Amino acid sequence: MTDYKEPIFAELNQLFRERVTVLDGATGTELQTYCLTEEDFRGEEFKDWESDLKGNNDLLCLTKPDLIKKVHLDYLNAGADFIETNTFNSTKISQADYGMEKLAYRLNVEASKLAKAAAIEVTQQTGVKRYVCGAVGPTNRTASISPSVEKPEYRNITYDDLVDAYVEQINGLLEGGADILLIETIFDTLNAKAALYAANTVLEDRGYRVPIMISGTITDASGRTLSGQTIEAFYTSMRHGNIFSIGLNCALGTSAMRPHVMRLSEISETWVTAYPNAGLPNPMGEYDQTPDEMATELTDFLENKFVNMVGGCCGSRPSHIAAIKAATLKYGPRPKGVRSHEMVLSGLERLVVNKDTGFLNIGERCNIAGSIKFKRLIKNDDFDGAMAIAREQVENGATIIDFNLDDGLIDGVAAMTRLVNLCVSDPDICRVPFMIDSSKLEVIKAGLKCVQGKCIVNSISLKNGEEKFVEDAKEVLKFGAAVVVMAFDEVGQAATEQEKIRICKRAYDILVSDRVNFPPEDIIFDPNVLTIATGLDEHNNYGVDFLNATKWIKDNLPYAKISGGLSNLSFSYRGVEKIRQPMHSVFLYHAINKCGMDMAIVNAGQLPVYEDIDPEVRKLCEIAIMNTGELTDGKGCTEALTDLAEKFKAEAKGGEVKEQQSWRLESVESRLEHALVKGIVEFVVDDVEECRQLTDKYPLCLKIIEGPLMSGMGIVGDLFGAGKMFLPQVIKSARVMKKAVGHLIPFMEKQKASGNSSQGKVLLATVKGDVHDIGKNIVGVVLGCNNYEIIDLGVMVPLTKIIESIEETKPDIVGLSGLITPSLDEMVTVAKEFKRRNLTMPLLIGGATTSKMHTAVKVHVHYPNVVHVLDASKSVVVCSSVIGASKEEFFEDNGDTYEDLREEYWAGIRDRKYLTLEQARAKKLKIDFVQSPPAKKPAFLGHKTYEYELESVVPFIDWNPFFQVWQIRGKYPNRGYPKVFNCPEVGVEAKKLFNDAQAMIKKVCDTKALKLRGQLAFFPVNSDGDDIVVFTDDTRSEVRERFLGLRQQVQKENALEAYHCLSDFIAPPGIPDYLGQLVSACFGCQDLVDEYKAANDDYSIIMAEAIADRFAEGFAEVLHRDMRRDPAMWGYETEPEQSADDLIKQAYKGIRPAPGYPSQPDHGEKKKMWALAPVEQETGISLTESMAMLPAASVSAIVFGHPESVYFAVGKIKEDQVADYAKRRNCTLQQTEHDLGFTALAYEAKEE
Repeated sequence: MTDYKEPIFAELNQLFRERVTVLDGATGTELQTYCLTEEDFRGEEFKDWESDLKGNNDLLCLTKPDLIKKVHLDYLNAGADFIETNTFNSTKISQADYGMEKLAYRLNVEASKLAKAAAIEVTQQTGVKRYVCGAVGPTNRTASISPSVEKPEYRNITYDDLVDAYVEQINGLLEGGADILLIETIFDTLNAKAALYAANTVLEDRGYRVPIMISGTITDASGRTLSGQTIEAFYTSMRHGNIFSIGLNCALGTSAMRPHVMRLSEISETWVTAYPNAGLPNPMGEYDQTPDEMATELTDFLENKFVNMVGGCCGSRPSHIAAIKAATLKYGPRPKGVRSHEMVLSGLERLVVNKDTGFLNIGERCNIAGSIKFKRLIKNDDFDGAMAIAREQVENGATIIDFNLDDGLIDGVAAMTRLVNLCVSDPDICRVPFMIDSSKLEVIKAGLKCVQGKCIVNSISLKNGEEKFVEDAKEVLKFGAAVVVMAFDEVGQAATEQEKIRICKRAYDILVSDRVNFPPEDIIFDPNVLTIATGLDEHNNYGVDFLNATKWIKDNLPYAKISGGLSNLSFSYRGVEKIRQPMHSVFLYHAINKCGMDMAIVNAGQLPVYEDIDPEVRKLCEIAIMNTGELTDGKGCTEALTDLAEKFKAEAKGGEVKEQQSWRLESVESRLEHALVKGIVEFVVDDVEECRQLTDKYPLCLKIIEGPLMSGMGIVGDLFGAGKMFLPQVIKSARVMKKAVGHLIPFMEKQKASGNSSQGKVLLATVKGDVHDIGKNIVGVVLGCNNYEIIDLGVMVPLTKIIESIEETKPDIVGLSGLITPSLDEMVTVAKEFKRRNLTMPLLIGGATTSKMHTAVKVHVHYPNVVHVLDASKSVVVCSSVIGASKEEFFEDNGDTYEDLREEYWAGIRDRKYLTLEQARAKKLKIDFVQSPPAKKPAFLGHKTYEYELESVVPFIDWNPFFQVWQIRGKYPNRGYPKVFNCPEVGVEAKKLFNDAQAMIKKVCDTKALKLRGQLAFFPVNSDGDDIVVFTDDTRSEVRERFLGLRQQVQKENALEAYHCLSDFIAPPGIPDYLGQLVSACFGCQDLVDEYKAANDDYSIIMAEAIADRFAEGFAEVLHRDMRRDPAMWGYETEPEQSADDLIKQAYKGIRPAPGYPSQPDHGEKKKMWALAPVEQETGISLTESMAMLPAASVSAIVFGHPESVYFAVGKIKEDQVADYAKRRNCTLQQTEHDLGFTALAYEAKEE
């Protein structure tokens, strides 16, 4: 056995009471300053290792031990009281990325030895004792979250895997001499619970304790961990684990971390720590906060006594720690918190159980013994249905959910694991604490291993003796759960009041003694709710016995709680809910108000209010529960209840009818209105036909449209305008409307009905050269829902067709849409033609690249009756304004606004400072291509075409643009996918929309309705000034093409900052370099659209287009990944593979900018890509005259492999660069200005 180390607790407690202590800074940040090479990481021992090792900082403990010790010494000499071992990734899980999992134990031992040697050295030099914290990182896996959207119950790591890895790591740290265990950077509390379990297990086995410090990570300003817990819930989940301190580190800078550290300081019963990043990273991923700035911000923590230990995380260096140390000398520490005896539970949020909380309803319907429906769902493998029951219980008021899957024909461990994993993936369910309920400890443990919150275990008892009881209680305590103790012992179940009291007191005394040290506030007794009114006299007093025992326990066993399962009470009357539910309500009335019962397992949605119970039923329930004796007419209570039960059964049997949804019983007009508002298509044809048969009321089918159908759509429009309906709901309503009208059209044609009283006629078109129409289609649906007649000309509509259609259809409004920047110029062309023809109808402008500013500066000057429409939600208001009674005033106000915008724009352009092109080129990014060589030669030069399966791309879909298409925008802190699902305003609709998308993805995957086809190509290249020269072959003797570049000219605040051009990332002549290009597309969408158009299904049309777009982008992501990593392609990236999320966030080596976008805003450069490879011939992806790609769901990019290449925006450029670019293009200045357009020019081009 190693030396007994408990005196360290007295040492550290005294130190933390005396002053604020200091932790070291970021080891990784300091190591980066040494610019270590692959050879440095390998050393002699690992020189032939099969995979790259650069980046495995923990390995440096073996290959560069002197350097690691020097880093420790630098931090200690800067003033750190505590240093962390270099073991953040030293688990077998994290080391598996390098194939080094077998080195994990050794890494921890050697890292601890190095840190301990440094601490002893500086202790001896200064006389001030220094301590070593064994760093335990979170690993690169998360136990609470599925890596697969399609399989929310799936986990790529288990609790047991984590415990096993952490046990090995902690043993190594302690063997090497660590004084303290620091479990840090916790983004998933379940991972940390596994680490705590492992730590306490190891310390029990070793026979001594060391302090355990906990440090979590709040991932954004919302105050939640990555796995969704609030700071209060996180603390609640950690406080059981014999922790010495708790704090926060990483993710946020000091100022952003402040409210969360303050809250932790308020609730923590122990010491509090904080070691934030040195500010937030800049766009290059670097930390700019100076030591003095960081120390100044941390002074706020010190002044307010939030903390007992401070230090630095990412970006902090010894100089930061020295400044922080100096700041701590002026302030005293935070007083240690006081242990509370309130029961605190947690899901994603904290639940404090006290007198203010009131009675807790524990949802009973996820219990196989308590719900036939739930049991059937589980046995039929319908776990989604089971999860829906859990969700419904929370909605009905359950504050805790009970899960019980005990059944002889069910694998309890597997079923519990699957169900709980599913439920913790739904924030609406897992925000509340869970009760894991089973008679088998292995099933209970399976559930606990899935939950990051603090649970209740139901249950343990003395029925197998004290030794087993103590063993089970200790295991529950290690998992951090509260516990239900059943009133059983070796003799059997407690039935009488005295038996209940005797067994519960015995169990309590054992639990709170040194044998277990179970927190008394986390002990919940279930004194056994037993069945009354059975006809046996000995059962009559069971209700009274429970109530009296409850009161005794609350009065005599400090802080203990009382629970019970109510279904047993009324078991005699199973199937007669009109007796069972009132009986439960009456029982709770007495148990809660008179005896202090804290919680019960109950169906919260079915309990009647005590005062609302039928007086006759309530009286009988009172007599039965309180056992007060015979009724006045001589009939016993049980007999009277039985008679009443028979009466209720007879009424139910005689009046049994097939229940219909209540809205189906209303008038046909009301049914149509309901169907339109709710988007229910099932009955609409029958209801419309019923209307058509009412010929007295509706002599013409047109009257049905103008009457109930437009009335319903009017409500839809009002709700949408008020923000009470969301776009997907509106489009579902439109689907119902179209189905209804589609049924009427044949009859209307026979009646020769013509026209209707619409709000107005709107002509919509995507302008010439542009193929994107999702946004236009959405606007058409929304306006159609508001009684506008829509004429949709489609995509790539030339000016001549727009004019012809205006003359033919006489629209009230014209709307133009476009996605790519050349569309902006086409809209200007249309506006000029409108003015030339003296047209006056309103012209609406919309689309992704359009803006209010562009409309004011470039369009309004030619045509005054133009309005920019931000999105579909604004379209109805704008349309009613531009053709309403006050349209003149509207256009006058709009004109004033646009004039102000023009002045603002040109003033901004004038005030902005620019470098000349010559100056910008002198400040280009200068890469040393000898020290930092280009990516290796690709496996082939030329092109290859690929087809991928849809399923392989699904994990790489970025869902944020999908929700943007549907105009579903979560509000802070629930912006973006998947946090949008938590948004109170739009979360439910976002989840429905997402589920619909999953259903369509499954359909297109199963039917192969969509196809993915793409092409990669590689070329030898070199830079030539601002251009990239493409050679015919690797002899580089013949120039095949030139990609032209544009350079940043807007003056930057930092005088040392480079002015980028894409050619900067390519080596000059003499150094071989290569460039890739990528083109990908999703084919087949138009066939789906045509199918849905035939069915009048606008919702599915937009869904199909949005999904095809996501597949194209995801396919590009996968192709680019394979291009970088596959040796049969380019294969220059050998680092550990990133997750799909990392790829979406562009966390990879190299870039893939697209012509026409910020790094090169000239769409015309795409033509060169199509000239260099047979893109259209082999893939079918073509270019329009405006350089839009067909099909619309297409992506193109040129691919750079150099590690220093970065994404950037050229921004505005001046006349000198435009003239130079025109010369290089061999094109006129006017044409070049036209092609670059409004978004690129820093001046107003002269009109031709």
